[in-house]
Amino acid sequence: MQLLSTIRRRTAWAGALAVLAGSVQPGRAGTTGKISGELLDAEKRPVIAATVVVTGTPFGAFTNEKGQYNILNVPAGTYEVQISRIGFKAVVVHDVVVSADQTAHLDATLEEAAISTETVVVRATRPPVDIHLTSSLATLQSEEIDKLPVQELQDVVNLQAGVVGGHFRGGRQGEVQYQVDGVTMNNAFDNSASLKVDRSLLQEVQVISGTFDAEYGQAMSGVVNAVLKDGTPKFQALTELYGGGFFFPGREEERLGIAKKDWPPVTLGLDTVQPTAVGSFTLTLSGPVGLPQTLFLVNARRYSFNDYVRAERIVVPVPTLVILPDSVTRFLVPTLGDSATSPLGFTDEWSGAVKVSNSSFERLKLSYQALVNDLEARRTDYSYRANPDGMATQTTFSVAHGLDLTRTFGKASYLDLSLRQNYFDYIDRKYADIFDRRYDAAQPAHELAGLPGVKVWGVDVTRYQQKTNTFLFKTSLVTQLTPVQLFKAGLEMQWPKVQFGNQGTLVFTEGPTGQTLQRYLDAPPDYPGVQTYWPIIGGLYVHDQLEWKDLALRLGARIDYFDANSYLPSDLSNPANAIAGAPLSVPVPTNAKAFFSPRLGVAYPITESAGIHFAYGHFVQFPTIRDIFTNADYSFLARLQATTSSFARVMGNPDVEPEESVQYEFGYKQALTQNFGFEVSLYYKDIRNLLGTEFIDTYNDATYARLTNVDFGSVSGVIVALDHHRLGPVSASLDYTWQRAQGNSSDPKETAARAQAGDDPRPRVIPFDWDQRHTLNVTLAIAKPEVYSASTVVRAVSGQPYTPEISQGGFGFGLAENSGRRPSGIVVDLRGEFLRGWLGQRWSLFGRVFNLFDTRFFNGDVFASTGSPFYSRFSDQVELASPTRFYAPRRIELGFSLGLGQGR
Repeated sequence: MQLLSTIRRRTAWAGALAVLAGSVQPGRAGTTGKISGELLDAEKRPVIAATVVVTGTPFGAFTNEKGQYNILNVPAGTYEVQISRIGFKAVVVHDVVVSADQTAHLDATLEEAAISTETVVVRATRPPVDIHLTSSLATLQSEEIDKLPVQELQDVVNLQAGVVGGHFRGGRQGEVQYQVDGVTMNNAFDNSASLKVDRSLLQEVQVISGTFDAEYGQAMSGVVNAVLKDGTPKFQALTELYGGGFFFPGREEERLGIAKKDWPPVTLGLDTVQPTAVGSFTLTLSGPVGLPQTLFLVNARRYSFNDYVRAERIVVPVPTLVILPDSVTRFLVPTLGDSATSPLGFTDEWSGAVKVSNSSFERLKLSYQALVNDLEARRTDYSYRANPDGMATQTTFSVAHGLDLTRTFGKASYLDLSLRQNYFDYIDRKYADIFDRRYDAAQPAHELAGLPGVKVWGVDVTRYQQKTNTFLFKTSLVTQLTPVQLFKAGLEMQWPKVQFGNQGTLVFTEGPTGQTLQRYLDAPPDYPGVQTYWPIIGGLYVHDQLEWKDLALRLGARIDYFDANSYLPSDLSNPANAIAGAPLSVPVPTNAKAFFSPRLGVAYPITESAGIHFAYGHFVQFPTIRDIFTNADYSFLARLQATTSSFARVMGNPDVEPEESVQYEFGYKQALTQNFGFEVSLYYKDIRNLLGTEFIDTYNDATYARLTNVDFGSVSGVIVALDHHRLGPVSASLDYTWQRAQGNSSDPKETAARAQAGDDPRPRVIPFDWDQRHTLNVTLAIAKPEVYSASTVVRAVSGQPYTPEISQGGFGFGLAENSGRRPSGIVVDLRGEFLRGWLGQRWSLFGRVFNLFDTRFFNGDVFASTGSPFYSRFSDQVELASPTRFYAPRRIELGFSLGLGQGR
C-alpha cells in the first residue's frame, strides 16, 4: 500500500509539473524535446509554484516543492522563456535552444521583490559542451546550417566527426538510419536514404555517430534525424536564387599534356571557365491556412547541374555499314556526328515538400507531410565522351508522405502515431520500350581495337529498375513518471514491397550476316526480369531516461524482427535437383528472426563545467534486400558440372541472421570558459555476423558460393573536439579523429571474388577500403547578426588503402591487400553573406566557393603501380586521359534571397 501511495503521489506531482492549468500542446517524439530546471531564491531555497512559460506558445509548467519543473513536447527550435512568481522579480530568458529528444537545462535564481513589477532579462548561452549527454551527438539548428557552405542534408552529415564518405565510425555503407521528423526514410532495398532534403526545409539536424537509444533500430553505425520546419503563425515567404559554375584555370596541362595521345583530340572538358553549370531556385511559403489553429508550409525547388567534363558528338550511336565491291565483305565504321559539345553528365531535379498541421482539437494534434524528389540524371562516363547520345539516363522518383497524430493523456504523457508511405522508383535505361528499333540500329556500345576506352558507336543496353513501396506504422508512448524520470516505449512495423532487376535483357549474337538482337523479358535463370519480394520488418523498444543534477542515465532495450517471407532449397548439396540419385531438394520457408539488444548510457558531471560519459550497446540490422535476394533463385546451379567451381555468381540467402555490432564509448568533456570547451571520446566497435561468402560443396564434388553471416571486423578510435562559441563576431570548432577500421573483407562478395581470381579466400584481417586513419574538420566563422556572416570549412584527411601492384596484369602479385596508402588531401569551402532587413522584409546576397584551392586529389582513384593519381608505371593512357579521376574542380556560386515577414 505504501508503494502504491508513493506511485500515486509521484504521478500527481508529474501532472503538476508538465503544464499550466492543463494546457498541453501536443508534439512528436523525434521532433520535440523538453525544458527542465530548478528555481531557487537567493538563499538557495526552492521557489515553489513558480510559473515557467515558453513565450508565444501554450507550453509551460509549475515548479514543485523542490523548485523543479519539466516542460514536455517543445518543438525543436530557439525560444524565449518567462519565469514569474509573486514576491519575486520576473525573469525573461532569451535564446533557449531545444533539440529533439534532448533536455534543455534552464536553472535560475530569483530575486525577491515586494512588488514583482521589475523584470530581469538574461540571454541563455548554449554551453560549448553538454555534460549531460551520454554519447556523441552533433546537433545543428537552422541558423547554424544557413551559415555553412552546405546545401543538402547529406552535406551537413559529411562534416561530422567519425563520418567518412557515408561510413559512420568504420562501418559499411547502409548501416545508418536516416529519419525525417523521427520516422525512417530509408529504402529497404539497400538501407540508404531515399530522399534528398534541401537545407531550406531543415529546422534541426541531429547526427549520432556512436551509441544511440533503443528507439532507433535497423542501424549498426549511426542515426541521422532531420527535423523539418513547421508552418508559422504569420504568413512568411522566402525565395532563394543562385547560380554559378566551375573556374579552374591551370588544369590545362593535366589533360593537354597527359592526354595528347587520346582519341578523340583533347578538346573535351578544357573549358576551364564554365559560369553557368549550376542553377537553383527555391520558394518557401508558410502561414495560417484560414481554418482554426491550422498552419501550412509549402516548399518547391528547381535545381540543375552540369558536370565540368564535356562531351563532343564526334560520332553518333548508329554505325555505317560498308560493303566492298565484292558484295561479300561487310563491316561497320563509326558515323560522324556534328561535333556539338555538351556536358557529359548532368542532373535535373524538381523537389518539394508540403506540411499541414492542425491543433484545434483539445489535446490532439494532426499533421500531414509529404516530401517529393523527381530527378533525371546522366552519369559522367568518360568512355562515352565522343558518343554522348549512346548513354543511358537515370530517373528517380521518390515520395515520403503520411499522417502524424499526437494525443496527450493527463498532464505528463502523450502518444505519437505515424502512418507513412515511402515510395522510391529508380530506372536506368536508354529507351523506355525494350522493343524500340533504335536498339537494333545502334547495337551495343562498341570500342575499336586501336581505340580502347572510347565508345565509337552503339548505346548502353542497361535496363535496370529498382522500386520500393513501403507502408509504415510507428507509435510511441512518452510519460514523465517523476520530475527526474522519463519513460518511453514504442513499436514500429514496415511492410515493404521491393522490386529490382532488369526490364528485359538485350543480348546481341554474332551471325553470318552480322549481329542479331535477342530480347528476353523474363527468362530465368540466365535472364531474369524484375523480381518482387515482400519482407516484414519490425521493432519494439522501451527506454528509461533519468536525469539528476549529478547523474544522467539512459537505459533501454530493443527487439528487432525480420521475416524475409521467402523460400530456400531444403538441401544445399543438391539445390537445383540436378544430381542424379541425390536426395531431392524442396522449397522450405525462411524463418522469422528476432534479436534482443540492450543499450546503456551514463553521464556523470564531475563539476558544473566538466563531466564524463560512458555508453554501451548492442546494435543490429538485417542485411539489405538487395544482398540477400540477388541470385536467390538456385535453379541456375542446375548447370553446375561435377568437380567444377562457380564463384562468379554468388547465391543470395534470405535466411541469414541479423548483423551485429557491440559498441563501447568513453568520453570526457569540459567547458573551460563560457564560450570555449573541449571533448575527448574513445570508442571501440566489435562487428559480428557481417554478411560474407561461404562455399558449399554439392554431392558431385562441385562448389558454389552463397552469402551468409561469416564476415567480421573491429573499429577503434579517438575523437578530440574543440568548440569556441561566438565571442564577439568570431566562432570556431575543430574535431580530429584517429581511427582504425579493419576486418576480413570490405564487401560481402569479396571472398568469392578472391576465389574466382585464384587467390587465397581464407579469412585474414586487413584494413577496410574506407579505413581513414586521420580526419580533421575545422570550421571558422565571423558574423554580425542580421548584417553579415562568413564561414570556412576545412577538411584534411589521410589516404585510404589500396592494393599495390608490381606487375602489369597481375592481381597484386603477392602483395598484401590494402597494404598501400593513397596520398593525403585537403579541401577548403567558403560561404559569405550580406544581410539587410526593412519593413518586414529580409534580403541577402551570398556567395559560396567549393574547393577553394582547386584540390585535384581527395581520396579518389590511384594507379596501383604507383599509388599516385597522376602517373602509372605502365602504359595506361586510357585512364591517364580521364579527368574524372580527379576531385571536382573549384566551383563558385552567387545568390540572392528575399524573405517577407522576416525582416526587422
